[in-house]
This record gives sequence, structure tokens and C-alpha cells, in this order.
Amino acid sequence: MTAVRSSPATADADFAGDERTVATFGDAVRGYLQRVRGGDMGSLPAVFGLAVLFVVFGLANDRFLSALNLANLITQAGAICVLAMGLVFVLLLGDIDLSAGVAGGVAACAMALGVVSMGWPWWLALATGIACGAVIGLAIGVLRAKLGIPSFVVTLAFFLGLQGVTLKLIGEGGSVRVDDPVIRGLTISTLPVAIGWTIAFGVVIGFAALEFGQHRRKTALRLAHPPVGVVAARVGAVAAVVLGVTYLMSVNRSVSANTEIRGVPYVLPLVLVLLIAMTVVLKRTSYGRHIYAVGGNAEAARRAGIPVDRIRVSVFVVCSSMAALSGVIAASYAGKVSASSGAGNTLLYAVGAAVIGGTSLFGGKGRAFDAVIGGVVVATIANGLGLLNQSSYINFLVTGAVLLLAASVDAVSRRRRSSTGLS
Repeated sequence: MTAVRSSPATADADFAGDERTVATFGDAVRGYLQRVRGGDMGSLPAVFGLAVLFVVFGLANDRFLSALNLANLITQAGAICVLAMGLVFVLLLGDIDLSAGVAGGVAACAMALGVVSMGWPWWLALATGIACGAVIGLAIGVLRAKLGIPSFVVTLAFFLGLQGVTLKLIGEGGSVRVDDPVIRGLTISTLPVAIGWTIAFGVVIGFAALEFGQHRRKTALRLAHPPVGVVAARVGAVAAVVLGVTYLMSVNRSVSANTEIRGVPYVLPLVLVLLIAMTVVLKRTSYGRHIYAVGGNAEAARRAGIPVDRIRVSVFVVCSSMAALSGVIAASYAGKVSASSGAGNTLLYAVGAAVIGGTSLFGGKGRAFDAVIGGVVVATIANGLGLLNQSSYINFLVTGAVLLLAASVDAVSRRRRSSTGLS
């Protein structure tokens, strides 16, 4: 059967995202390399950078690749990845949310006060915190969409104002302990080993069934599709990562002979569930396609009948809701909520994670997976430099340099895609 090729432009920039019909695996590889040369690199720089960081830090300190430190790395990356996934929705429209970090701090404060002062069950306090985030996002989105105020100005105002809200609720220099066993257990407790393996095999089998099932349907309908070798490579890569991480987390990583620490941290399956949900929303729903359309060309989307204002409001609601959940995870890790929760470098790290992962600052290009990869890169830098006992300023310099490099790659790639007709 003669291979039928689709448009050169693809929804994803990765080799795993190539949906063109090609005759052989080699054709798929050559097509991917051609897109990379044309500037369509996606999260490839972040994946390559992460591999380099693991090699460098692993050689510099033998504790870096230990099961204990990798578990700590996963936990440290959790809050950043969740916040970055929320920011992807805003960045896809070419906007920015400078208040996302402190919005998460306010939400975590509401959650902690609900548990400690009001005596609420954890689920009610958590729902209240997420609702606070959604209300904040709704207010920002309405001001941005209906009044036309630039997102930078609106969210900067909320960034300043929300810090005042946290100070009012907690008091300057005060803090609220987070000692609820469920909330605290998000980052300090682990799944039973058997359940961890069950989830891991479930993820691999489910992903394989989805990929091969989709390939079979496209083949039967004579739609554009990659060769089966590419599908097998995707499944193999996912299986290697998922099963490899599960194995490492199942090994006893305690430094004391009298205690045993095994199992996947609860925060990891939480991030995985959110990643799957956000990916489905962006790739498999009309809402997600509308976000990409508005981010690519808002006026064209409006003329096509897409409710641009509603889309713009909704992405800020999604972002602030994810920020609220990120704030809860950060509070769980710290064991408390303070007046400075969500402030400082929280937002900068999350924006950096999204951009480093491959999300474009110009809008219209990005995925939830990009945020997770970028979040792991940012957490790896902080974790690795911490093990090397480097000063704090080194961490800032290295993270800033990586972010600048990622933004430069994004700008250069955008030019190359324009010159080659890929965007």
C-alpha cells in the first residue's frame, strides 16, 4: 500500500508525537530529524539536558543516584511540576500569571486553617483550598478578558495583593502546622510496594493498549499514522521509565539498619494522574483544541466561532486551581504554611520549568508533559547542587542560565519553523 503523508505540521514536536504515515521506522527517524533541523524540537533539549545533569551530578557525587536521593528528588519536583502544568494553559495563550505561586500559598493557608482552626476533615479543607484558587483565577481571567488589562499587570497586582491576604490570615512571622496524616502523607508517606507495582503495570498495559489500539483504528480507516515500530518504541520507552522508577522506589532506601523505607511516594501517582488528565484535556477534547487555536491566532479563532473570552477566563481558572493543589503539596512537604508560602522563587521556578520543557512563550505550543520534564530539570539542578554543597547563588545562576538558554532555543526554533513553513 502506498504511504499517504499528512501535512508537515504536527501537533507534537517529539518523535513520539509524529502522526504522519511513513513506510518504515527509518523513515520516521529521518522525518523526525528533518523536523528538528527545521526548529521543531519540542522537549528534546530538556530531555537531553536532564540526561546530562544526571551524568554530571552522578559522577560528582555518588549519593545523587541513590534510591533515597531519587525519592527526595521526586518529592521536591512534585509541587513545581503541578504548578508548571497549570501555567502551561496560560502560556499557550501567550499570557502569563505572576500570581500563581502566591495564589497557591493563599489556598494552602485556607486548607491549613480549615483543618487546624475549624476542625474540618482533610477532604473538605482541600476542596476549600482548590475553590479559593479557582475564585482567584476567575477574577484574574475576567479582568484580563473583559477589561483587556494585560495579564502581566493584572497578575502582578494579584501577586502583591495576595501576599497581604496571607499575612492577614496568618500574621507576620506566623505559621500554621500541617499535621493532618492524609495531607502530610502526600509527600512523606509511600504506597505499599505491591500497590506501586500494580499501578506501574497498569500504566504500562493501559498505555500500550491505547497506542496499539489507536494505531489499529487509523490503519483500518486508512488515516495518517506512524509505523508500528514507532508505536512499539513509545511503549518501550514508557515501560522502561515507569518500571525502572518503580523498581528503584521499591528498594529499601533507609540509611538506618533499624528502619525500612520502601515504596513509591504518594505524590508521584498524583502527578501522574494530573499529567494524564491535562494531556487528555489538551489533546483529546474540543476545549483543548480551542486553547491551541486561540493561542495560535486569537482573531482567527474568534472568526471561527470560538468563544475567545471564555477560553481566556477558563485557562486562568485552571492555572490557579492547579496552583492551589501545588500549594497544598508544598505545605505537605514543609509541614507548615507560613506568610511566605508561594512567594519567593516558587513562580519563577514553575515558569522556568514550563519553558525549559518546551512550552513556547509566544503561545500556541506546549504540553503538560513539557511542564513535568522541565520541573524535573529544575528540581535536579537544586538537588544536585545541594549535594555538592554549593552556595545558594550558584543555584540561582545555573537555573537562570538554563532558563535563558531554553528561551533562546524557543526563539530560534520559532524563527526556523517560520522560515521552513512548519509554523
